[in-house]
Amino acid sequence: MGSGGANEDETDFCSTWFFFAFLAACEGAPASTTSLHVDIVAVVERDSVTPVDGKTSAGQPDQAALAVFSENGYVAIIDMRGEAENRGMDERAVVESLGMDYVLLPIASEDDISFENAQKLDELLAAYDGPVLIHCASGNRVGALLALRQSVNGADDEAAIEYGKQGGLTGLEPVVRARLSEK
Repeated sequence: MGSGGANEDETDFCSTWFFFAFLAACEGAPASTTSLHVDIVAVVERDSVTPVDGKTSAGQPDQAALAVFSENGYVAIIDMRGEAENRGMDERAVVESLGMDYVLLPIASEDDISFENAQKLDELLAAYDGPVLIHCASGNRVGALLALRQSVNGADDEAAIEYGKQGGLTGLEPVVRARLSEK
C-alpha cells in the first residue's frame, strides 16, 4: 500500500462521487440565456431578453422582437444600419410607439468602422440609464464598433476582438484588426 492506503481510496471515491453528482445536478439546469449578442427569433420565442452591462447586440429586429425589448425595460434602440437599408417596417415609428428612443448611427461601409464612431457609440450608451439594444442587419457591425469601443476604453487588442465577437463580430474582424493596428 502507498503512503495513504485506504484513505487515498476513500478520497478518490469521494472525489469521483462528487464529480458525478455535480454533473447530474447540472444536466437538468437550463443553459445561460444571458449573452451580449442575441438571436432575435429566440428572443421572441422566450418572450424575454436580459441585457449584459446594460446593452444587447442583435441583428435586425422585427415588430414582435421590439415589443419584447420594450416589455423587458429597454429604453432605447440604436440602429446601425445605413439609411437606405430595408428594415421591413418604419422602425423609428414602431420603436417610439413602444415608448423607447430610436437612434440612428449609420455604419454603412467599412470606412464607418472607426474609432470616431466607436466614441459616438460610447457617448450614446452613456446617455441612457436603462438597457439599450444595438443592432445592424446581423450584429457584425455592432460587434466591430464594440471591439473598437473596448480598445478606446483601454482593452488590449485581443480582449477588444474577443468582446467584439461576443457582440456579433464575424466577417469584419480583419477590418477591426486593421483599425486596431493603426492606433
